[in-house]
Amino acid sequence: MNIRLTLRLLGALLIFLGGTLLVPAPFSLWFGDGALGALVLSALLSAITGAGLFFGFRSGNDLSLREGFAVVTLAWVFFSLFGALPFLLSGSIAHPVDAVFETMSGFTTTGATILTDIESLPQSILLWRALTHWLGGMGIIVLSLAILPMLGIGGMQLFKAEVPGPTADRLKPRIQDTAKLLWGVYVLLTMVETLLLMLGGMNLYEALCHAFATLATGGFSTRNASVGAFGSGYIDWVVTLFMFLAGVNFSLHYHALRGRWRDAWKNEELRCYLGITLGATLVLVLANQGRVYASLFENLRYSAFQAVSILTTTGFGTTDFEQWSPVAQLLLALLMFIGGCAGSTGGGIKVMRLLLLFRHAQVQLFRLIHPRAVRLVKFSGQPVNPEVMQSILGFFALYIGIFAIASAIMAATGLDLVSAAMSVAATLGNIGPGLGSVGPVDNYAHITAFGKLVLTLCMLLGRLEIFTVLVLVFPTFWRK
Repeated sequence: MNIRLTLRLLGALLIFLGGTLLVPAPFSLWFGDGALGALVLSALLSAITGAGLFFGFRSGNDLSLREGFAVVTLAWVFFSLFGALPFLLSGSIAHPVDAVFETMSGFTTTGATILTDIESLPQSILLWRALTHWLGGMGIIVLSLAILPMLGIGGMQLFKAEVPGPTADRLKPRIQDTAKLLWGVYVLLTMVETLLLMLGGMNLYEALCHAFATLATGGFSTRNASVGAFGSGYIDWVVTLFMFLAGVNFSLHYHALRGRWRDAWKNEELRCYLGITLGATLVLVLANQGRVYASLFENLRYSAFQAVSILTTTGFGTTDFEQWSPVAQLLLALLMFIGGCAGSTGGGIKVMRLLLLFRHAQVQLFRLIHPRAVRLVKFSGQPVNPEVMQSILGFFALYIGIFAIASAIMAATGLDLVSAAMSVAATLGNIGPGLGSVGPVDNYAHITAFGKLVLTLCMLLGRLEIFTVLVLVFPTFWRK
């Protein structure tokens, strides 16, 4: 394990973070919200610490998979610690644990919040809060691969360790080119949504914040009532569309933009994802019609928004779905575990993994009837590598195990069983709102400091897909 190289790369990332902390500064000047000093000081502290690590630890550029895992995990921890500084220095959040919880929730695109009055915070701080989503959505490391030539050597190790999904696919031979393409699509979709939201009546500031949160499938809003505060059907449908697009594998967006629509449509995960979205929306419409909403169009608007919001792990809200029927609430709870497509900004287990698990179960049943038959698990017509299936089975076992253990711990902190389980499901799946005392109109402020630390770890595990974090626990990881 090359500790010096790991610290050097973390230093470079902290320098980059210092630069991004200055992005909300012009808005602070424009609004005169008094947070400029906190942003500048936070940027300086991050940049100075990063420079100390970068120039203080000289080492070669031979980056192995071990350093890749360490850099990715520690980058999220460092970014959450230094990214919490604007909240603390501006007085927006008083307690360090709360500030780190909010920042980790931002960078991991979870959207869980401890804030009870969001609209009282300085606008530039809320912009920084949304920007943490946007940076974490496509990935800090992927962004760094695109803009920092220093990370070009051994970049695939970082890419594999951070990109969500069973496999990390290259679109170009050079990993830097792949990172640039992914971020190009990400920026393009963000710009288009920002423009459409402004056409719907949002100002530039609010349009940017909500576009950042949507494309990252994060869910932080500038309003206490989330997207529902705007009371606009047009805005609801625009956000629904872009939440759905954010849940699609971004490599498919690239193929579609190049006119290769058929290649994108051949992807079985995409078709399954679309089917789950339409099916969940239909069930919610049927469950709500006449009971919650009299108008079919209004019912479709709110049901589709909430189905897509939960499935893609965005977590935006336009209504209190805890007032819906038990069937609707159960469906939303199940959607929390599914998540978006592999290679998207969504969290959860991922549609591809669940699809392959189902196929694996089919093969096992077939072999019970025909023990001598040879039948392989296939995806989009191609056999799946047995190592990939083993990884998926291991991931699923760990995901359910962590969910069960963390739920028991949260129940021990004093939460009721529903709130304990849903708080873990919502943070491990990077969703945000859950059910019970952490429902769509509630927040996480009432949870104990220890409980928030547990949920913060769940966010990190969920965003980095468990293996990347847990591998650091094994002593053999640090040995030669």
